[in-house]
Amino acid sequence: AMLAGSSLLSTLEYGPAPESDAAANAWIKSHDGKFGLFINNEFVHPEGREYTDTVNPARGEALASIIEGHETEDVNAAVAAARKAYESWSQTSGHYRAKVLYAIARQIQKHRRLLSVVESLDNGKSIRETRDADTPLCVRHFYYHAGWAQLMDTELADFKSVGVIAQVIPWNFPLLMLTWKIAPALAMGNTIVLKPAPSTRLSAMLFAEIAMEAGVPPGVINILPGGNDLGFNLVNHTDVDKVAFTGSTGVGRLLRRSTAGTGKKISLELGGKSPFIVFDDADLDTAVEGVVNAIWFNQGQVCCAGSRLLVQENVLERFINKLKRRMNNLRVGEPLDKCIDMGAIVNESQLERIKYYVDLARKEGATVYQSPGELPESGLFFPPTLIYDIETSSKCVVDEIFGPVVVLMPFRSPKEAIALGNNTAYGLSSSIWTESLAKALDMAFQIKAGVVWINSHNLFDAAAGFGGYKESGFGRESGKEGLYEYLKPKWHARIRNSFTQEEKEAAWGDAVPTGPSLPGSSKCVDGAIDKTTKMFYGGRQARPDGDYSRVIVGPKGEKCGEVPEGNRKDVRNAVEAAAGAKGGWGKRAAFNRAQILYYVAENLDRRSEEFANRIHQMTGEGMESARNEVQASIERLFYWAAFSDKYGGEVKETTLYGATVSVHEAVGVIGIACPDENPLLAFVSLFAPAVVRGNTVVIVPSEKYPLVATDLYQIFETSDVPAGVINILTGSRDLLSKVLANHMEVNAMWYFGSAIGSYHIEHDSACNLKRTFVSYGQQRQWADLTEGAKFEFLYHSCQVKNIWIPAGV
Repeated sequence: AMLAGSSLLSTLEYGPAPESDAAANAWIKSHDGKFGLFINNEFVHPEGREYTDTVNPARGEALASIIEGHETEDVNAAVAAARKAYESWSQTSGHYRAKVLYAIARQIQKHRRLLSVVESLDNGKSIRETRDADTPLCVRHFYYHAGWAQLMDTELADFKSVGVIAQVIPWNFPLLMLTWKIAPALAMGNTIVLKPAPSTRLSAMLFAEIAMEAGVPPGVINILPGGNDLGFNLVNHTDVDKVAFTGSTGVGRLLRRSTAGTGKKISLELGGKSPFIVFDDADLDTAVEGVVNAIWFNQGQVCCAGSRLLVQENVLERFINKLKRRMNNLRVGEPLDKCIDMGAIVNESQLERIKYYVDLARKEGATVYQSPGELPESGLFFPPTLIYDIETSSKCVVDEIFGPVVVLMPFRSPKEAIALGNNTAYGLSSSIWTESLAKALDMAFQIKAGVVWINSHNLFDAAAGFGGYKESGFGRESGKEGLYEYLKPKWHARIRNSFTQEEKEAAWGDAVPTGPSLPGSSKCVDGAIDKTTKMFYGGRQARPDGDYSRVIVGPKGEKCGEVPEGNRKDVRNAVEAAAGAKGGWGKRAAFNRAQILYYVAENLDRRSEEFANRIHQMTGEGMESARNEVQASIERLFYWAAFSDKYGGEVKETTLYGATVSVHEAVGVIGIACPDENPLLAFVSLFAPAVVRGNTVVIVPSEKYPLVATDLYQIFETSDVPAGVINILTGSRDLLSKVLANHMEVNAMWYFGSAIGSYHIEHDSACNLKRTFVSYGQQRQWADLTEGAKFEFLYHSCQVKNIWIPAGV
């Protein structure tokens, strides 16, 4: 015995500490090992459906058989149930919904151990993670959103629920992703049809029972197991009002295109290739533990995994040696063993994907180091893997592997670390490791990611938003910002646009330049000096590339003037100017941006009669109405100048000891296409919120009445607007919008034009998953603050970054 004890102390070997699966197996057996569709608070088994085994990836054993829903009949039934339930659920009081969400939270707590075991069996992740991370977070989210349900009528009084929500979740966090989607949707009064991932459905079935037990009314939550066709038909169902998707960027791009122009809200939480940045002044031992949590948590099957490890060059060798020593002690094995560090890969195809990338790294000559611990003889396991001596262009560096594989690269300076960190199509998260808080915050502001952790990684809380920049998607989960994905302004009508394939494929965005005059238009006034209007970009008036002009006529056919006909090269030049200006403009103090907007308003006020005359000349509006529009434009400039320093963010009350700071950052370069109604007021109402929140814009004024915008050139030139912040292109709204929507350097596109134009903008925006703000062919009352200003414009002008700053010594 003494010898055995001595051996144990010398090796520090852990004996097995298995968690019993008896309760989970008994629960499965109570359903005869067979689960149906969950519709209207019933598990239904329609005739003629196939069943698929859900398999424990650690053992290769079938756990249960789950129905494969029919892509039309069952989708129709579930959506119809949700629609019927919405009529009553959306009218319930916030207090009633709060009680229901509170009951769900309590029931999860009561069944927490069972949920943890079922999740571990089904997904392959370790029981320590499901027990200590996943299920506690589920409880936290339902408690948190119960609070928002209670407060909705007072704190979100200008908003209403969206309707029936289609939610599609991935396999890496089956229960937690279900919670992130369902809790806010329920709290805000929506009803749900949720499709779990084909590989991991069991915890969704168990949650359905818990929801019934908690008193969720029939039809409010419906769960449809099924394949890709079912998911595609669900998100495209005409009675679905919003799509919430978490998954791969490729599928997210398809969903953006398939829902384009319909009026459905959509939020996408997609892939990532997150940088984990270690400076030479970091506590290296703590950073090594951070790597373990960042990349080997959940077998690296985490969208925000720290899969790109950037280490400052002068501590590179030391850090690699420390990391290897730590890897040597990692334990991979049976997920229900409480002593293991890493469980099984979710399925065979994902395991093969991981192997492909590691084999590719070896073929490319990279150094591959893997944890030497033994793997179980059966099951889907892969060792923790470190890859270094690799080129930044390698697919292993660029692609999301989604496994326990980290690639390591050195850097010399903070500037190089920023360049490497941002050198990715993704922008989901990052972590910064340094003892200098000033350096950490400077890096956090420069990294293009929706979440930044300082000296930590993979911290989550219901009060802090989660979501990405760039091709990591748009929209947020959790926090107050996550609520807006399930809300819309009260004045918004329900839009249901649909287009035939012929309409979608018809030529759009093509325009033939006009000649020197239009039939019936009068000539220029005799004796007047001809005025040559140009484009405006980069702080100067520039000649158009194509050397074509467009005649602008008044209500009686009289010629009011001419404007240049913009083309693709003009867009290129304007976007280049806007991209060049966005860094400096975004870093300016909000007060400075406000001063400039106030100055624009001041100079417009001095020339108000001139602008009123121009509106009257072009549109035929009476002079009093034209003067009112100019005055409303000046007031709108004041309104948005006032918001320059009043929407910067907030400190979130998370469970972290420290500060979680939510920062409202600029989106970047925003393309804007203005409507024809209220040509000056709409122009001001669109560029002002974007610019005052730190964005730069390429804006296309009213196609029919553009002269009121070209008259602003001198005002911008004399109001200290920096070069490249506001860039104006005249010509065909749709032609220029088409180019902007497809431009990879444009970060968001706002379009106020036709319904079919809105379809094309949302469809084409999928090229780089830029955010969109479109009218769907509906007109706004621009003079009304409710429709022409307020929160909707702030929301589209900003993207939320949450920075986690732990405290302690």
